[in-house]
Amino acid sequence: MAKTHIIPFIGLLVVLINIIPNSADEKTSSAIFIMGDSTADAGTNTFLPQSIVRADFLHNGIDFPKSRPTGRFSNGFNSADFVSKLFGLKRSPPPFLFLTTLKTNHFRKHLLKGVNFASAGAGLLDITGPNLSVVPLSKQISQFSTVKENLTALLNLTATETMLSKSLFFISIGSNDIFGYFMSKITMPKDQFISLLISSYSDHITNLYRLGARKFGIISVPPVGCCPSQRLVQKLINGVNGCFEPENDFALSFHSALNNLLLNISSQLTGFKYSLGDGYRMTIDVINNPHASGFENVESACCGHGFINAQGPCNSTASLCPDRRKYLFWDMFHPTMKAAYMAAQTLYNGPPQYVWPINFSQLAEDN
Repeated sequence: MAKTHIIPFIGLLVVLINIIPNSADEKTSSAIFIMGDSTADAGTNTFLPQSIVRADFLHNGIDFPKSRPTGRFSNGFNSADFVSKLFGLKRSPPPFLFLTTLKTNHFRKHLLKGVNFASAGAGLLDITGPNLSVVPLSKQISQFSTVKENLTALLNLTATETMLSKSLFFISIGSNDIFGYFMSKITMPKDQFISLLISSYSDHITNLYRLGARKFGIISVPPVGCCPSQRLVQKLINGVNGCFEPENDFALSFHSALNNLLLNISSQLTGFKYSLGDGYRMTIDVINNPHASGFENVESACCGHGFINAQGPCNSTASLCPDRRKYLFWDMFHPTMKAAYMAAQTLYNGPPQYVWPINFSQLAEDN
């Protein structure tokens, strides 16, 4: 029987701009390491037997090759896959927890192209989603430390450090921490909680830097109050349609603080380079002008139950929209494959108003 868990997190959202790069001559041989939450999870939680945050069941994956669910919270590929494709891979690097099921020599050889550590439901704080049995960012970094040890055994320390200095580290996280703040009704003032999140983010980035990471592609939090689940909250609490603006205000403040953090870190850590994707502006521009991006519905989930398909999870018994290409949201929290594709294109080759101070393709070129 398909699992029917309601999942409290949102995926990376998008802006559709008419920039479709021809990247055939711009591939990189750099390894790609991906961390974060469900925005980038390529099946990690499938290997966590106790986790209730999973997507290894239909209708998830209906547009994936052979129409199979893979643990991605999508009708097909997600943004981690499309970003990886733009850098020459077939899709996202495999999940770390999958690689640990392989024999040592096969495990180590896979590491040369990169690893995906992202876990749906994860947060910047270890206290986010405490009962979900997921992999928080701190533990993802510990897993990367294991990867570095194995790379060193395969290559040697000098070669490993050189490889990691040229590798790309993509992080997409923060939405679950915001959801947790509102769901648990934390009494801590908003500004203080944001400071806590930014302090945690600083520690995570610094720890990765100490392990050899130098190139960071960071995706900030989108307007989380506009996903179908939070539109339902707005309807239930305030009796009107629309986005749940308190969460959007939080997301805006978080982005501003994150931008300041990265500016400060870049002035302190030698060789540190970054690209910051403005998930809020990218998404809200699509929501405010959906037809320009080819979307017809930016409020309802394509797959789900009840009001705007936000009253139940996407599973085999859920209502399924006939044309996923017209929908921004796949389920009550996550983008469709089309939306994820557009997000990756923007992150890779977008202008400064969406990705700053350089885009992801420029991050890779800057050695």
